[in-house]
Amino acid sequence: MTKAELLRQIKAKRSFLCVGLDTDINKIPPHLLDDEDPIFSFNKAIIEATEDLCVAYKPNIAFYECYGVKGWQSLQKTWAAIPKSCLSIADAKRGDIGNTSDMYAKAFFDESVSGLGFDALTIAPYMGNDSVTPFLQQEGKWAIVLALTSNVGGLDFQNFTNRDGVQLFEYVLEKVSSWGSTENTMFVVGATRGEGFLNVRKYAPDHFLLVPGVGAQGGSLADVCRYGMNASCGLLVNSTRGIIYASNGRDFAERAREEAVKLQQEMEIELEKAAII
Repeated sequence: MTKAELLRQIKAKRSFLCVGLDTDINKIPPHLLDDEDPIFSFNKAIIEATEDLCVAYKPNIAFYECYGVKGWQSLQKTWAAIPKSCLSIADAKRGDIGNTSDMYAKAFFDESVSGLGFDALTIAPYMGNDSVTPFLQQEGKWAIVLALTSNVGGLDFQNFTNRDGVQLFEYVLEKVSSWGSTENTMFVVGATRGEGFLNVRKYAPDHFLLVPGVGAQGGSLADVCRYGMNASCGLLVNSTRGIIYASNGRDFAERAREEAVKLQQEMEIELEKAAII
């Protein structure tokens, strides 16, 4: 999916919502457990209930690969069920030396090789240029690079400041931006970082930001938009638990839709305030 296509979806759906599919079999409704593939049954229902309200879906790969072959089959079917009008993001946080990254790119981007053809993949940049650039060489694909995350442990490294007063996450933003472009690179910035978005935008003013942490993790959509939205939106705000686990009953898909509607309506207001729609 190109940047222009993503922007068209944001305007058409009046939304920049990404739904996380971190599907835990211990949390899905019990009546699904008798299905042949309970995880896929759950995901399919969530996708069908929310696809007109969101512009992206983000399966967290750990929730699938822990089940071995069966998990990868659930993931493949889930990817295939994501509408082509929505950005499909594999949240795998890969990052290794060049030849290994080449293989990861094939695993997640090349349907003819792996059966998976995700539009985007989350990347850990710690190993530098050759851990990121192989993903940037895939036409029409996105590398979503970790920059300023919302977890507590992120503070252990990301805010380290060098002698010139530059924080590590700022250096990552600047360096990675020089390897790719706004057409193939995004950054992960946690919703709980608030005014930290101002520093992010100094180094990545025109890039899309994937923003986890709104909802169950306590991030504020209003703050994310106040500090992080740019002239063309530039945000994909992810919500997982607040949507997919809104109910553990037979009405789980309907309740998920209700929660997604609430976020979409808030996003519509923010897009109107910014004169994007």
